[in-house]
Amino acid sequence: MNLSKPVVLKSNKYGINLILDSNMDFEELLNCILERFKDAEGFFKNAKMAISFEGRNLTQEEEFRIVETITDNTSVNIICILDNDALKEELIRQKIERFEEEQAGKTGEFYKGTLRSGQVLDCETSIIILGDINPGAKVISKGNIVVLGALKGNAYAGANGNEQAFVAALEMDPIQIKIGDVIGRSADKAPLAVKKRGRKQQAPAEPQVAIVKDGNIYIEPITKGLLNSI
Repeated sequence: MNLSKPVVLKSNKYGINLILDSNMDFEELLNCILERFKDAEGFFKNAKMAISFEGRNLTQEEEFRIVETITDNTSVNIICILDNDALKEELIRQKIERFEEEQAGKTGEFYKGTLRSGQVLDCETSIIILGDINPGAKVISKGNIVVLGALKGNAYAGANGNEQAFVAALEMDPIQIKIGDVIGRSADKAPLAVKKRGRKQQAPAEPQVAIVKDGNIYIEPITKGLLNSI
């Protein structure tokens, strides 16, 4: 394949297709690829994209070396390598959307204040709430939900379908918890009580976390071992 340039970058909505010279020595071609991406650094800065190759038969090792060279020396984040076929654009879209949904649980934001009945807090990322969630209030997050207060309303974590998400609270007494597509409701029961100085008092609140196991939601005390497993 004769090209005026040994490396041509052809962008689409979701990524980059590299059109490569078929005869150039691979090490020399690798340097040319790096130079092309460096020249386009301002355009692709911090971009998350898929990559595909055309014009040259590459081994899997060569493909990985190209990706490694780009990611190690520029701010571009290569999410995946795709074959150059008719379904490429749809596959790229699906992979990038899945990647962004997974990343939602790895970042987070803060909300300070109490959510009262009728209020809804909808987040694209994990959320830490410095306050209470009262009955009738709702928190929805594509990531995890951490309540540094009392959870007495509704909490919906992993709203993108992620059942690996969790809901944690200093005081766990929700009306309803949903994680991914799994729904759990609080059981109707009398408050726990302990004997103290001859008087019956409500047991102190215990930090707990709700997680999905075997298709059900379980609420368990927060321990170091449990935190390491989620």
